[in-house]
Amino acid sequence: MRVSFPFLSRKQVRIAPPLLLTILYLVLILIGSGALYLPASVTQPITFSDALFTATSAVTVTGLAVVDTGSNFTFVGQALILMLIQLGGLGLMTFAALVLSVLGLPIGLRHHNFLLEDLNQTSLHHLAGLIKTILSVVLTCELVGSILLLTVFVPDLGWKQGAWFSVFHSVSAFNNAGFSLMPDSLTRWATNPMMNLIIPALLLIGGIGFSVISDVSRHRNWRQLSLHSKLMLTGSAALIIWSVAMFAALEWTNPDTLGAFTNPLDKLQVSWFQGFTTRTAGFNTVDIGALHDTTALTVMLLMIIGAGSTSTAGGIKVTTFIVLVMATIAFFRRHNHLHAFGRSIKLEEVMKVLALTMMSIFVIMSGIFVITLSHDGDFLSLVFEVTSAFGTVGLSRGMTGELDTLGRIVIEVTMFIGRVGPLSLGFFLARRTAPRISYPASQIYLG
Repeated sequence: MRVSFPFLSRKQVRIAPPLLLTILYLVLILIGSGALYLPASVTQPITFSDALFTATSAVTVTGLAVVDTGSNFTFVGQALILMLIQLGGLGLMTFAALVLSVLGLPIGLRHHNFLLEDLNQTSLHHLAGLIKTILSVVLTCELVGSILLLTVFVPDLGWKQGAWFSVFHSVSAFNNAGFSLMPDSLTRWATNPMMNLIIPALLLIGGIGFSVISDVSRHRNWRQLSLHSKLMLTGSAALIIWSVAMFAALEWTNPDTLGAFTNPLDKLQVSWFQGFTTRTAGFNTVDIGALHDTTALTVMLLMIIGAGSTSTAGGIKVTTFIVLVMATIAFFRRHNHLHAFGRSIKLEEVMKVLALTMMSIFVIMSGIFVITLSHDGDFLSLVFEVTSAFGTVGLSRGMTGELDTLGRIVIEVTMFIGRVGPLSLGFFLARRTAPRISYPASQIYLG
Protein backbone atom coordinates (compact mmCIF):
# COMPACT_ATOMS: atom_id res chain seq x y z
CA MET A 1 0.00 0.00 0.00
CA ARG A 2 1.19 3.51 -0.73
CA VAL A 3 0.39 6.93 0.72
CA SER A 4 -1.05 9.16 -1.99
CA PHE A 5 -0.96 12.93 -2.35
CA PRO A 6 -3.35 13.58 -5.28
CA PHE A 7 -3.20 17.39 -4.84
CA LEU A 8 0.47 17.55 -5.82
CA SER A 9 -0.07 16.79 -9.51
CA ARG A 10 -2.52 15.39 -11.97
CA LYS A 11 -0.93 12.03 -11.34
CA GLN A 12 -0.92 10.63 -7.84
CA VAL A 13 2.41 10.75 -6.01
CA ARG A 14 2.84 7.48 -4.16
CA ILE A 15 5.23 7.34 -1.22
CA ALA A 16 6.12 4.04 0.39
CA PRO A 17 5.65 4.02 4.19
CA PRO A 18 9.39 3.59 4.93
CA LEU A 19 10.19 6.60 2.75
CA LEU A 20 7.44 8.61 4.40
CA LEU A 21 8.88 7.70 7.80
CA THR A 22 12.30 8.91 6.68
CA ILE A 23 10.91 12.18 5.33
CA LEU A 24 8.99 12.89 8.53
CA TYR A 25 12.09 12.40 10.64
CA LEU A 26 14.21 14.56 8.38
CA VAL A 27 11.65 17.34 8.55
CA LEU A 28 11.48 17.07 12.34
CA ILE A 29 15.28 17.27 12.57
CA LEU A 30 15.45 20.34 10.33
CA ILE A 31 12.71 22.13 12.27
CA GLY A 32 14.41 21.23 15.54
CA SER A 33 17.77 22.47 14.25
CA GLY A 34 16.30 25.81 13.29
CA ALA A 35 14.59 26.19 16.66
CA LEU A 36 17.74 25.31 18.62
CA TYR A 37 19.77 27.80 16.55
CA LEU A 38 17.60 30.72 17.68
CA PRO A 39 19.08 33.15 20.26
CA ALA A 40 16.30 32.33 22.71
CA SER A 41 17.44 28.70 22.83
CA VAL A 42 21.11 29.22 23.68
CA THR A 43 23.09 30.93 26.41
CA GLN A 44 25.85 31.72 23.91
CA PRO A 45 25.92 31.58 20.11
CA ILE A 46 26.42 28.14 18.55
CA THR A 47 26.93 27.11 14.95
CA PHE A 48 24.15 25.62 12.88
CA SER A 49 26.26 22.46 12.76
CA ASP A 50 25.99 22.28 16.57
CA ALA A 51 22.23 22.75 16.39
CA LEU A 52 21.85 20.16 13.63
CA PHE A 53 23.89 17.58 15.53
CA THR A 54 21.93 18.20 18.74
CA ALA A 55 18.56 17.96 16.98
CA THR A 56 19.58 14.76 15.18
CA SER A 57 20.76 13.21 18.44
CA ALA A 58 17.54 14.21 20.19
CA VAL A 59 15.14 13.02 17.48
CA THR A 60 16.98 9.71 17.15
CA VAL A 61 16.99 9.50 20.98
CA THR A 62 20.72 8.90 21.02
CA GLY A 63 22.24 11.34 23.48
CA LEU A 64 25.58 12.15 21.83
CA ALA A 65 26.34 15.87 22.25
CA VAL A 66 28.88 18.29 20.80
CA VAL A 67 27.92 21.04 23.27
CA ASP A 68 26.89 20.72 26.91
CA THR A 69 23.12 20.57 27.15
CA GLY A 70 22.91 22.05 30.65
CA SER A 71 25.14 25.08 30.16
CA ASN A 72 24.86 25.93 26.45
CA PHE A 73 21.06 25.86 26.19
CA THR A 74 18.55 28.02 28.01
CA PHE A 75 15.40 26.64 29.59
CA VAL A 76 13.69 27.18 26.22
CA GLY A 77 16.43 25.27 24.41
CA GLN A 78 16.35 22.43 26.94
CA ALA A 79 12.57 22.25 26.63
CA LEU A 80 12.91 22.06 22.83
CA ILE A 81 15.41 19.21 23.17
CA LEU A 82 13.03 17.43 25.51
CA MET A 83 10.21 17.88 23.00
CA LEU A 84 12.35 16.45 20.21
CA ILE A 85 13.24 13.48 22.42
CA GLN A 86 9.57 12.86 23.15
CA LEU A 87 8.55 13.15 19.52
CA GLY A 88 11.47 11.01 18.40
CA GLY A 89 10.68 8.24 20.88
CA LEU A 90 6.90 8.34 21.07
CA GLY A 91 6.37 9.50 17.49
CA LEU A 92 8.34 6.59 16.11
CA MET A 93 6.19 4.09 17.97
CA THR A 94 2.87 5.65 17.06
CA PHE A 95 3.88 6.10 13.43
CA ALA A 96 5.20 2.54 13.33
CA ALA A 97 1.81 1.37 14.58
CA LEU A 98 0.12 3.44 11.89
CA VAL A 99 2.31 2.14 9.07
CA LEU A 100 2.04 -1.48 10.22
CA SER A 101 -1.72 -1.13 10.44
CA VAL A 102 -1.88 0.40 6.96
CA LEU A 103 0.14 -2.54 5.69
CA GLY A 104 -2.23 -4.95 7.42
CA LEU A 105 0.56 -6.37 9.62
CA PRO A 106 0.41 -7.23 13.33
CA ILE A 107 2.55 -5.18 15.71
CA GLY A 108 2.80 -7.62 18.56
CA LEU A 109 -0.40 -7.11 20.54
CA ARG A 110 -1.52 -10.70 20.38
CA HIS A 111 -5.18 -11.32 21.36
CA HIS A 112 -5.53 -7.56 21.74
CA ASN A 113 -8.77 -5.95 20.55
CA PHE A 114 -6.88 -2.92 19.19
CA LEU A 115 -5.57 -4.75 16.12
CA LEU A 116 -6.66 -8.04 14.60
CA GLU A 117 -4.24 -10.89 14.09
CA ASP A 118 -5.34 -11.40 10.52
CA LEU A 119 -2.59 -10.01 8.31
CA ASN A 120 -5.07 -8.86 5.73
CA GLN A 121 -7.31 -6.73 7.96
CA THR A 122 -6.99 -3.14 9.14
CA SER A 123 -9.03 -1.32 11.79
CA LEU A 124 -8.56 2.39 12.39
CA HIS A 125 -10.71 2.12 15.51
CA HIS A 126 -8.34 -0.45 16.98
CA LEU A 127 -5.38 1.62 15.88
CA ALA A 128 -6.71 4.62 17.81
CA GLY A 129 -7.09 2.41 20.86
CA LEU A 130 -3.52 1.21 20.52
CA ILE A 131 -2.12 4.72 20.31
CA LYS A 132 -4.19 5.72 23.33
CA THR A 133 -2.72 2.82 25.28
CA ILE A 134 0.84 3.78 24.31
CA LEU A 135 0.23 7.38 25.29
CA SER A 136 -1.22 6.42 28.67
CA VAL A 137 1.73 4.14 29.46
CA VAL A 138 4.25 6.78 28.41
CA LEU A 139 2.65 9.61 30.36
CA THR A 140 2.13 7.47 33.46
CA CYS A 141 5.72 6.21 33.52
CA GLU A 142 7.22 9.63 32.87
CA LEU A 143 5.01 11.28 35.51
CA VAL A 144 5.78 8.67 38.16
CA GLY A 145 9.46 8.79 37.24
CA SER A 146 9.52 12.58 37.58
CA ILE A 147 7.88 12.45 41.02
CA LEU A 148 10.28 9.79 42.29
CA LEU A 149 13.34 11.61 40.93
CA LEU A 150 12.39 14.64 43.02
CA THR A 151 13.81 12.75 45.99
CA VAL A 152 17.18 12.70 44.22
CA PHE A 153 17.47 16.14 42.64
CA VAL A 154 15.56 18.47 44.99
CA PRO A 155 17.78 17.90 48.07
CA ASP A 156 20.87 18.76 46.02
CA LEU A 157 19.57 21.39 43.60
CA GLY A 158 16.55 22.99 45.26
CA TRP A 159 12.91 22.85 44.23
CA LYS A 160 13.01 24.90 41.02
CA GLN A 161 16.05 23.34 39.38
CA GLY A 162 15.42 19.96 41.00
CA ALA A 163 11.89 19.75 39.58
CA TRP A 164 13.10 20.54 36.06
CA PHE A 165 15.94 18.04 36.35
CA SER A 166 13.44 15.40 37.46
CA VAL A 167 11.14 15.96 34.50
CA PHE A 168 13.98 16.18 31.97
CA HIS A 169 15.78 13.04 33.12
CA SER A 170 12.56 11.05 33.49
CA VAL A 171 11.54 11.76 29.88
CA SER A 172 15.09 11.23 28.65
CA ALA A 173 15.35 7.91 30.51
CA PHE A 174 12.00 6.50 29.42
CA ASN A 175 12.77 7.33 25.81
CA ASN A 176 16.24 5.79 26.23
CA ALA A 177 17.76 9.06 25.03
CA GLY A 178 20.60 9.52 27.52
CA PHE A 179 20.54 13.33 27.42
CA SER A 180 21.57 14.81 30.78
CA LEU A 181 21.75 18.36 32.09
CA MET A 182 25.02 17.63 33.86
CA PRO A 183 28.32 17.64 31.91
CA ASP A 184 29.37 14.33 33.50
CA SER A 185 25.91 12.75 33.10
CA LEU A 186 24.79 11.18 36.40
CA THR A 187 28.18 10.45 37.99
CA ARG A 188 27.33 12.81 40.85
CA TRP A 189 24.67 10.36 41.99
CA ALA A 190 26.56 7.17 41.17
CA THR A 191 25.87 5.60 44.58
CA ASN A 192 22.41 7.05 45.18
CA PRO A 193 20.03 4.07 45.69
CA MET A 194 17.00 5.87 44.26
CA MET A 195 18.90 6.89 41.14
CA ASN A 196 20.04 3.31 40.65
CA LEU A 197 16.46 2.08 40.87
CA ILE A 198 14.39 4.74 39.08
CA ILE A 199 16.52 5.32 35.97
CA PRO A 200 17.05 1.58 35.22
CA ALA A 201 13.32 0.96 35.74
CA LEU A 202 12.42 3.67 33.21
CA LEU A 203 15.02 2.32 30.79
CA LEU A 204 13.64 -1.20 31.11
CA ILE A 205 9.99 -0.23 30.62
CA GLY A 206 10.78 2.07 27.72
CA GLY A 207 13.06 -0.48 26.07
CA ILE A 208 11.15 -3.71 26.59
CA GLY A 209 8.58 -2.86 23.91
CA PHE A 210 4.88 -2.06 24.10
CA SER A 211 3.95 -5.37 22.54
CA VAL A 212 5.44 -7.09 25.57
CA ILE A 213 3.89 -4.65 28.05
CA SER A 214 0.43 -5.16 26.58
CA ASP A 215 0.86 -8.92 26.36
CA VAL A 216 1.97 -9.21 29.99
CA SER A 217 -0.82 -6.92 31.24
CA ARG A 218 -3.46 -9.02 29.49
CA HIS A 219 -2.05 -12.47 30.07
CA ARG A 220 -0.59 -12.86 33.54
CA ASN A 221 0.04 -16.54 32.87
CA TRP A 222 3.44 -17.35 31.33
CA ARG A 223 1.94 -20.03 29.09
CA GLN A 224 -0.41 -17.56 27.47
CA LEU A 225 2.29 -15.07 26.52
CA SER A 226 3.30 -14.79 22.87
CA LEU A 227 6.58 -16.20 21.64
CA HIS A 228 7.88 -12.68 21.11
CA SER A 229 7.18 -11.74 24.74
CA LYS A 230 8.81 -14.88 26.08
CA LEU A 231 11.93 -14.34 24.01
CA MET A 232 12.12 -10.67 25.00
CA LEU A 233 11.67 -11.31 28.71
CA THR A 234 14.10 -14.20 28.94
CA GLY A 235 16.61 -12.59 26.58
CA SER A 236 16.51 -9.23 28.37
CA ALA A 237 16.93 -10.87 31.79
CA ALA A 238 19.90 -12.90 30.56
CA LEU A 239 21.56 -9.87 28.95
CA ILE A 240 21.09 -7.74 32.07
CA ILE A 241 22.62 -10.39 34.32
CA TRP A 242 25.48 -10.97 31.89
CA SER A 243 26.22 -7.27 31.35
CA VAL A 244 26.17 -6.41 35.06
CA ALA A 245 28.40 -9.37 35.91
CA MET A 246 30.85 -8.61 33.11
CA PHE A 247 31.10 -4.92 33.97
CA ALA A 248 31.75 -5.73 37.63
CA ALA A 249 34.30 -8.43 36.85
CA LEU A 250 36.24 -6.38 34.30
CA GLU A 251 36.23 -3.03 36.10
CA TRP A 252 36.29 -4.08 39.78
CA THR A 253 39.91 -3.01 40.33
CA ASN A 254 40.13 -0.24 37.71
CA PRO A 255 41.11 2.84 39.79
CA ASP A 256 39.41 5.17 37.28
CA THR A 257 36.02 3.42 37.43
CA LEU A 258 34.84 0.87 40.02
CA GLY A 259 38.18 0.86 41.79
CA ALA A 260 37.48 4.41 42.97
CA PHE A 261 34.73 3.05 45.24
CA THR A 262 35.85 1.34 48.42
CA ASN A 263 32.46 -0.10 49.37
CA PRO A 264 31.62 -3.32 47.45
CA LEU A 265 27.94 -2.35 47.56
CA ASP A 266 28.72 0.89 45.75
CA LYS A 267 30.64 -1.03 43.10
CA LEU A 268 27.66 -3.34 42.59
CA GLN A 269 25.29 -0.36 42.31
CA VAL A 270 27.42 1.25 39.61
CA SER A 271 27.75 -2.08 37.78
CA TRP A 272 23.98 -2.52 38.01
CA PHE A 273 23.36 0.92 36.51
CA GLN A 274 25.84 0.48 33.66
CA GLY A 275 24.48 -2.97 32.94
CA PHE A 276 21.15 -1.36 32.05
CA THR A 277 22.30 1.78 30.30
CA THR A 278 24.88 0.28 27.95
CA ARG A 279 22.34 -1.40 25.67
CA THR A 280 20.49 1.72 24.67
CA ALA A 281 20.26 4.65 27.09
CA GLY A 282 23.62 6.41 27.23
CA PHE A 283 23.58 7.61 30.83
CA ASN A 284 26.74 6.91 32.76
CA THR A 285 27.86 7.07 36.38
CA VAL A 286 31.55 6.41 35.64
CA ASP A 287 33.99 7.80 33.07
CA ILE A 288 33.38 5.76 29.91
CA GLY A 289 36.71 6.89 28.48
CA ALA A 290 38.49 5.21 31.40
CA LEU A 291 37.07 1.74 30.74
CA HIS A 292 39.43 -1.11 29.97
CA ASP A 293 39.56 -2.05 26.28
CA THR A 294 37.89 -5.39 27.04
CA THR A 295 35.05 -3.62 28.81
CA ALA A 296 34.66 -1.18 25.91
CA LEU A 297 34.41 -4.12 23.51
CA THR A 298 31.74 -5.71 25.71
CA VAL A 299 29.81 -2.43 25.79
CA MET A 300 29.96 -2.15 21.99
CA LEU A 301 28.43 -5.62 21.64
CA LEU A 302 25.61 -4.64 23.98
CA MET A 303 25.05 -1.37 22.09
CA ILE A 304 24.68 -3.26 18.83
CA ILE A 305 22.15 -5.67 20.36
CA GLY A 306 20.00 -2.91 21.85
CA ALA A 307 16.62 -3.61 23.44
CA GLY A 308 13.10 -4.46 22.25
CA SER A 309 11.09 -3.97 19.08
CA THR A 310 8.25 -1.39 19.11
CA SER A 311 10.10 0.42 21.90
CA THR A 312 12.07 3.61 22.40
CA ALA A 313 15.37 1.72 22.10
CA GLY A 314 17.79 1.17 19.22
CA GLY A 315 20.12 -1.60 18.10
CA ILE A 316 19.31 -4.70 16.08
CA LYS A 317 16.99 -5.73 18.96
CA VAL A 318 17.10 -8.58 21.45
CA THR A 319 14.87 -10.93 19.45
CA THR A 320 17.08 -10.49 16.39
CA PHE A 321 20.15 -11.44 18.42
CA ILE A 322 18.41 -14.45 19.97
CA VAL A 323 17.24 -15.81 16.62
CA LEU A 324 20.72 -15.27 15.19
CA VAL A 325 22.24 -17.30 18.02
CA MET A 326 19.58 -19.98 17.72
CA ALA A 327 20.14 -20.26 13.98
CA THR A 328 23.89 -20.60 14.52
CA ILE A 329 23.41 -23.35 17.11
CA ALA A 330 20.90 -25.12 14.89
CA PHE A 331 23.38 -25.06 12.03
CA PHE A 332 26.09 -26.74 14.04
CA ARG A 333 23.60 -29.26 15.37
CA ARG A 334 22.39 -29.87 11.81
CA HIS A 335 18.82 -28.95 12.64
CA ASN A 336 16.65 -27.69 9.80
CA HIS A 337 14.11 -25.84 11.93
CA LEU A 338 14.08 -23.34 14.80
CA HIS A 339 11.62 -23.51 17.63
CA ALA A 340 11.31 -22.14 21.16
CA PHE A 341 8.71 -22.49 23.91
CA GLY A 342 6.69 -24.88 21.78
CA ARG A 343 6.44 -22.47 18.86
CA SER A 344 8.21 -22.44 15.52
CA ILE A 345 10.24 -19.63 14.07
CA LYS A 346 9.57 -19.34 10.38
CA LEU A 347 12.32 -19.27 7.80
CA GLU A 348 11.17 -15.81 6.84
CA GLU A 349 12.09 -14.52 10.28
CA VAL A 350 15.56 -16.05 10.01
CA MET A 351 16.03 -14.34 6.65
CA LYS A 352 15.03 -11.02 8.24
CA VAL A 353 17.64 -11.57 10.94
CA LEU A 354 20.34 -12.23 8.38
CA ALA A 355 19.37 -9.20 6.31
CA LEU A 356 19.17 -6.89 9.32
CA THR A 357 22.47 -8.14 10.73
CA MET A 358 24.29 -7.72 7.43
CA MET A 359 22.83 -4.25 6.98
CA SER A 360 23.95 -3.30 10.48
CA ILE A 361 27.47 -4.59 9.90
CA PHE A 362 27.65 -2.70 6.61
CA VAL A 363 26.48 0.58 8.17
CA ILE A 364 28.86 0.32 11.12
CA MET A 365 31.88 -0.68 9.02
CA SER A 366 31.14 2.05 6.46
CA GLY A 367 30.87 4.64 9.22
CA ILE A 368 34.16 3.50 10.76
CA PHE A 369 35.91 3.61 7.39
CA VAL A 370 34.73 7.12 6.51
CA ILE A 371 35.31 8.64 9.94
CA THR A 372 38.88 7.32 10.10
CA LEU A 373 39.67 9.19 6.88
CA SER A 374 39.83 12.43 8.81
CA HIS A 375 40.47 11.14 12.35
CA ASP A 376 43.64 9.07 12.32
CA GLY A 377 44.20 8.50 16.03
CA ASP A 378 42.41 6.61 18.77
CA PHE A 379 40.82 3.84 16.70
CA LEU A 380 38.96 2.25 19.61
CA SER A 381 37.28 5.54 20.51
CA LEU A 382 36.20 6.06 16.89
CA VAL A 383 34.76 2.56 16.64
CA PHE A 384 33.02 3.09 19.97
CA GLU A 385 31.55 6.40 18.74
CA VAL A 386 30.15 4.91 15.52
CA THR A 387 28.76 1.87 17.32
CA SER A 388 27.12 4.09 19.92
CA ALA A 389 25.56 6.19 17.15
CA PHE A 390 24.18 3.15 15.32
CA GLY A 391 22.72 1.68 18.52
CA THR A 392 21.32 5.15 19.39
CA VAL A 393 22.96 4.74 22.79
CA GLY A 394 24.87 7.97 23.34
CA LEU A 395 27.84 6.68 25.33
CA SER A 396 31.14 8.22 24.28
CA ARG A 397 34.82 7.93 25.12
CA GLY A 398 35.25 11.68 24.62
CA MET A 399 35.43 11.85 20.82
CA THR A 400 32.09 13.59 20.13
CA GLY A 401 33.31 17.11 20.83
CA GLU A 402 36.46 16.56 18.74
CA LEU A 403 34.69 15.58 15.53
CA ASP A 404 35.28 17.70 12.45
CA THR A 405 32.62 18.37 9.81
CA LEU A 406 33.05 15.00 8.10
CA GLY A 407 33.04 13.21 11.45
CA ARG A 408 29.83 14.91 12.50
CA ILE A 409 28.14 14.02 9.24
CA VAL A 410 29.15 10.39 9.64
CA ILE A 411 27.76 10.23 13.18
CA GLU A 412 24.57 12.07 12.21
CA VAL A 413 23.89 9.72 9.30
CA THR A 414 24.72 6.70 11.45
CA MET A 415 22.35 7.86 14.19
CA PHE A 416 19.61 8.42 11.66
CA ILE A 417 20.07 5.04 9.99
CA GLY A 418 20.31 3.35 13.38
CA ARG A 419 16.94 4.79 14.36
CA VAL A 420 14.97 4.72 11.12
CA GLY A 421 16.86 2.24 8.94
CA PRO A 422 16.20 -1.08 10.74
CA LEU A 423 12.51 -0.29 11.09
CA SER A 424 12.25 0.70 7.42
CA LEU A 425 14.01 -2.51 6.45
CA GLY A 426 11.54 -4.41 8.57
CA PHE A 427 8.69 -2.85 6.60
CA PHE A 428 10.28 -3.83 3.30
CA LEU A 429 10.90 -7.40 4.48
CA ALA A 430 7.50 -7.93 6.07
CA ARG A 431 5.77 -10.49 3.88
CA ARG A 432 3.28 -13.17 4.62
CA THR A 433 4.42 -16.75 4.12
CA ALA A 434 2.78 -20.08 4.78
CA PRO A 435 3.95 -22.22 7.71
CA ARG A 436 6.41 -24.89 6.63
CA ILE A 437 7.06 -26.88 9.81
CA SER A 438 5.04 -28.93 12.22
CA TYR A 439 5.05 -26.59 15.20
CA PRO A 440 2.26 -24.01 15.45
CA ALA A 441 3.50 -20.85 13.75
CA SER A 442 3.88 -17.69 15.84
CA GLN A 443 5.01 -14.21 14.80
CA ILE A 444 8.00 -12.53 16.44
CA TYR A 445 9.20 -9.02 15.82
CA LEU A 446 12.69 -8.25 14.64
CA GLY A 447 14.36 -4.91 14.39
